[in-house]
Amino acid sequence: METSAVQDAVRREMPRARADLEAMVRVPTISADPAHAGDVAAACDRAAELAREAGAADVQVISAGGQPAVVATWPAPEGAPTVLLYAHLDVQPTGPAEEWTSGPFDPTERDGRLYGRGAADDKAGVLMHLAVLRAFDGRPPVGVVLFLEGEEEIGSPTLPALLAEHRELLRSDVIVIADSGNASVEVPAFTTSLRGLVDLCVEVRVLERPVHSGVFGGAVPDALTALCRLLATLHDEAGDVAVEGLPSNPSQAPDPTVEVFRADAGLLEGVQLIGTGSIPERLWHKPALAVLGMDVPSIAAASNVLLPRARAKVSLRLAPGTDEHAALKLLSDHLTAHAEWGCQVEVTPGSVGGAFALEATGDVYDKARVAFETAYGNAPVEAGIGGSIPFIAEFARTYPGATVLVTGVGDPASRWHGIDESLHLGMWERACLAEALLLESLA
Repeated sequence: METSAVQDAVRREMPRARADLEAMVRVPTISADPAHAGDVAAACDRAAELAREAGAADVQVISAGGQPAVVATWPAPEGAPTVLLYAHLDVQPTGPAEEWTSGPFDPTERDGRLYGRGAADDKAGVLMHLAVLRAFDGRPPVGVVLFLEGEEEIGSPTLPALLAEHRELLRSDVIVIADSGNASVEVPAFTTSLRGLVDLCVEVRVLERPVHSGVFGGAVPDALTALCRLLATLHDEAGDVAVEGLPSNPSQAPDPTVEVFRADAGLLEGVQLIGTGSIPERLWHKPALAVLGMDVPSIAAASNVLLPRARAKVSLRLAPGTDEHAALKLLSDHLTAHAEWGCQVEVTPGSVGGAFALEATGDVYDKARVAFETAYGNAPVEAGIGGSIPFIAEFARTYPGATVLVTGVGDPASRWHGIDESLHLGMWERACLAEALLLESLA
């Protein structure tokens, strides 16, 4: 089709895509919470139904013992390549629902943005792929494998088993990942590096049972204080990660305007940035560590006792080039070695995901740059991202000859994983057009 015809076809499909997106946002597909396993399964079943309606020749809901995934296929016309389109259906927990301006699973439009958990990360990616396939009336100009995952937000733990079992079903020449962000709502970005991710739970134990803080305090330690002191060893005074042996990489990317960056992050007045090096280095090419949660009494439930045990979940982002399994051991060894006062420490490993870096060169990228510039009116930029998408490294290892293109439907104001996550609807339509033009050019 001519560019104008593709644009008209995409515009025609946006109202339906919007309605389907809102319906999908209403499903609380929190993969980290076993209570929502049925919601993840229901969303996969609905996505499979939408793929059939979009003309898929074959649709399967598959699993390797974890959350389900959807695989739908459109066979390639003679001589055309096959493109895998990826997005994920699961979402992060909402955090305190009362802090949202509108309900996290009640999609609401304000000022051209659609608010709701998963609106940007990544159900907009799911419905973008489906809108593009509908724009081609279910007959895309290239072969398509639509892969919609149900456990990306928990590190894709069963993905290696899925790939091993369905290697040929998922085989493709180009892999388009719609799970990243753009430089702005007007400027698209190709993500060329992502950090890896490992996490674990650490438990500190000091007592057989709780004891009176007045009777024993001052001579007997409590587990929560010991845990806080242990967690404090994970950063140095500048805020850099203090776990020895983790590599960092330089970056030539320019620093953003600090005031804009602080505003995008929502940093409170007077709070300093942490770490050393340029902001791109800190965000994309150095390790970053955060304590995600702690199992301790709430203030309301607190009493005057010394706690016998306390537990925390620790997340570590890894610079490209870092071996994720080695990094998990380094973090575990650090926690075990730095416990004070003879406290017992138990470390339970969690999810593991590899970092990824690529060269944005070759024919596919040449075509993608033209398609995205046509859709957005601005040339795409190359950028790293501090987040982790374990799927990408795993897929690249499985299909080393495939070209991987990482794009997205978010922007700096989307607040992935945060309160009031949102999708810019105008940018979403441009993203859909860019993908449709890319498929047309790859044919």
